[in-house]
Amino acid sequence: MMKMKMVAPFQRFGALLWALSLTISPVYSADDSSSSSTTTTTTSSSNTATVSAEEKITYLTGTKTGSISRSVTGTYQTYSSKITYGTSSLPTSLGYLTANYTDTNTVTYLTGSITSSPTASETSTSTTASPPTPTNTRPCNNYPEFCNRKYSNITEVGCHNSPFVRAGSAAANQALNVTDQLNDGIRFLQGQIQWPANSSIPHFCHTSCDLFDAGPITDWLGKVKDWVAANPYDVVTILLGNGNYSTPDFYAPYIEQSGLLQYVYTPQVFPPTLEDWPTLGQMILTGQRVVMFLDYKANATAYPWLLDEFAAMWETPFDPVDVTFPCVVDRPPDLSKEDASKRLYLMNHNLNVEVSLLGQAILVPAVSQLNVTNDSKGNGSLGMAADNCRQAWGGQPPKVLNVDYYNYGGYPGSVFEVAAKMNNVTFRKRKCCGGTSGVGRGLVMEKGMMLGIAVIVIMGLVW
Repeated sequence: MMKMKMVAPFQRFGALLWALSLTISPVYSADDSSSSSTTTTTTSSSNTATVSAEEKITYLTGTKTGSISRSVTGTYQTYSSKITYGTSSLPTSLGYLTANYTDTNTVTYLTGSITSSPTASETSTSTTASPPTPTNTRPCNNYPEFCNRKYSNITEVGCHNSPFVRAGSAAANQALNVTDQLNDGIRFLQGQIQWPANSSIPHFCHTSCDLFDAGPITDWLGKVKDWVAANPYDVVTILLGNGNYSTPDFYAPYIEQSGLLQYVYTPQVFPPTLEDWPTLGQMILTGQRVVMFLDYKANATAYPWLLDEFAAMWETPFDPVDVTFPCVVDRPPDLSKEDASKRLYLMNHNLNVEVSLLGQAILVPAVSQLNVTNDSKGNGSLGMAADNCRQAWGGQPPKVLNVDYYNYGGYPGSVFEVAAKMNNVTFRKRKCCGGTSGVGRGLVMEKGMMLGIAVIVIMGLVW
């Protein structure tokens, strides 16, 4: 997410938006070999990447709605006691999960009983010996080991601002669309909702719909629903950022319209401790495979399926600019370490850099450092920060490793190696990411950006 400190006159806002829209083109260096390209090469102490001199400007669209400055805090709710939604029993084992599915060319459907032991008709009457318990070999969220693990005991890679994908935009946070994200192994998706001027439908917008409008939330949520329907052994988490603090009744009809509600998880009790979460297998067998959080203004009584994020999960510092990534509670504020240790936690590892334009300080993704920030090891890396968090919190790893441009790192998909280490499973390296679009190690700003900024600053001064 992007935040802004407003110190300049409002009339220069348009020029600032133009400047933010300057192209940041992905420039790749070979994964395992040196490049023979004749393009200019810049070198820092941490990385080397080829730089294109092509100059482009991407123009943003939208209607000005005022200042895009935004508070990163809101009202945090407290719960004097747990709310009980139901007492229905969940299956205690996957049992016949592997045996009871039908595979078609497009969709895999779960069938059969959710009990963990055979029925009387399935056992032989000629023997009194108990039949062996079937061993599940079907992966849940990419690993068979996860099927019998609690949701709270699995670390996932998260896409920070998942919907904000636009080639060449300084306001983008991801390079690949949400279907590619999920196909590559992402299981946590986050995006901020705003209401565009003169629109009755909420959109995914980056701080302001003038800055980046990713379209109606139904479009993106519908794509997630399609993927979930086609992948019945996967549990996906969605965190909705309530950008202008609307009450959830404004969003619920559009979430329902997307078709996701049929898969949404409703907890038995809320707020949950780490022990209150079900296993992935239980969620899969009951069909509740989408966990939805709302960061602010959740209503646990009216919408028990739209979970109050900060009652169940805390976050490390928001919009980080410190390459040491301290693993401390940032939101909700004043949370005791004892209470924090009973909750999930999200590790924000999307490094930002401050850019000063027209007298305004703006945070944008530090794209030139992605091959370090998203690496599995080294100072400032995702691997380093995750290890630090695990040590700081008594061996409990983060639930979410929240990153920008997940397809970049020490190698394409290195973020998934970090998650495997946190989960204590064997990392299964596979093709990543998004087909052919993810080959590369670094992504850097073009030279043309600085020239474009100079031109736009002049335009803003005379506007």
